[in-house]
Amino acid sequence: MRLNRNFINVMLLSWGFMLVFTAFHAMRNIEKTVLQSIKDEDHSFTGDAYTSLSITYAVLAICNWLAPSYISITGPRIAILTGACCYILFLASFLWPQDVLLYIASCVLGLGAALIWTGHGQYLTENSNAETMSRNAGVFWTVFQTSMFIGNLFVYFMFRKPKIDGSTRIIVSLVLTSLCIAGTCLLATLGRSLQRRVLGEAVGVSSTDKKIQIPGPARERPLIAAWYALIDATRLFFTPKMLLLSLTFLYTGFVLTFYSSVYSSSIGFTKAIGESRKSLIGLSGIFLGFGEVIGGAIFGIFASKLAHNCGGWLVVVTGCGVHLFAFISIFLNLPNDSPFSETDKVGFITPSPILAMAGSLALGFGDACFNTQIYSLLGTLFAKQSASAFALFKCCHSVAAAISFGYTSRVGLHIQLLILTITIVIGTVAFCYVERISRREADNNVTDTNPTLVK
Repeated sequence: MRLNRNFINVMLLSWGFMLVFTAFHAMRNIEKTVLQSIKDEDHSFTGDAYTSLSITYAVLAICNWLAPSYISITGPRIAILTGACCYILFLASFLWPQDVLLYIASCVLGLGAALIWTGHGQYLTENSNAETMSRNAGVFWTVFQTSMFIGNLFVYFMFRKPKIDGSTRIIVSLVLTSLCIAGTCLLATLGRSLQRRVLGEAVGVSSTDKKIQIPGPARERPLIAAWYALIDATRLFFTPKMLLLSLTFLYTGFVLTFYSSVYSSSIGFTKAIGESRKSLIGLSGIFLGFGEVIGGAIFGIFASKLAHNCGGWLVVVTGCGVHLFAFISIFLNLPNDSPFSETDKVGFITPSPILAMAGSLALGFGDACFNTQIYSLLGTLFAKQSASAFALFKCCHSVAAAISFGYTSRVGLHIQLLILTITIVIGTVAFCYVERISRREADNNVTDTNPTLVK
């Protein structure tokens, strides 16, 4: 009965996130194209999608350090709900496009993202144990990534024309905002966790450090709890394993920028693809979602069976190989200036819509390989420091995304692919090393506690 209630909480979390991010992922995917169409009609509007997203992820990186402190006071459910409301405000801002409003909404979104994702990490951990963590992370990731289908399918049918007009933009914004509101209402129904964490478990205050140990729930002494949550997040970041994993986290941020905005925009701006290139932006998101769901199902839901034989490192190596294939195909298929604006140029081959969709599928599949294993590893290695661990993951992830969104409007496609190639190799090696030594340490601990196993 206990497991059933925890699993229900995981499913509510998954479906709530799916609805909220159906709206956000679709808007993030088309933001560059939408804002460019506004500029074409209103020359006084100067808002830039890459700048907007760079601001969002920069604020997210900063707020991730403070999110565990907030959660230590409110708990993960309130943090998730507060974050979802911030997503609503960001999506609603597109109904009245103004430069200042766009960038203010981007800041609010960064704050909300820090709260919703750090809260998600703790809530998922509270409703899991060592046996169910991989399964629950996989279930969440699979359901969550179906958000790629609905929003992008809607965009595919709405953006059938080469030019996007004002009425189309309003309809899309209204529908996406409504979906986000529905998801927020579902998240408001999240139940209390059966494994309620006290401060030393939930926000990462070391149970072995008696100088800072605080008995009882965090809410009894909220200010002290918040302070120690910040201290613990800082301490955790400078541990050897977390420093190495931060290299993997950085790669996930760089590739997020690429597949979520740059790649789809590049397809839509390449005239040689044909008159249907704008609708292919939505179709690209759908194939990306297929890849995410397939990868999440194979390497997330069934990860517990695979882990006994190989561990998460093999899954990450698989994701690395798939992403390298995607980078090579994109390098050949699209012109170097395609991320910026409409272009008549072609790549090394005649641009192929089929190859472009194959690249989207590969990007999604590889991303699922990395993320499911990161969630699983953090949930098991740092179970008593879940809020801090997931906050640090999102912090590094967001720093990389903010940096990459900052240079994408100035750096050509080929240089961006080179950066991704270098960082994926470094990130993969770092993850594999940490995962292997952690498994070795776990095996040694089992041997030490069960001497008969040595015989």
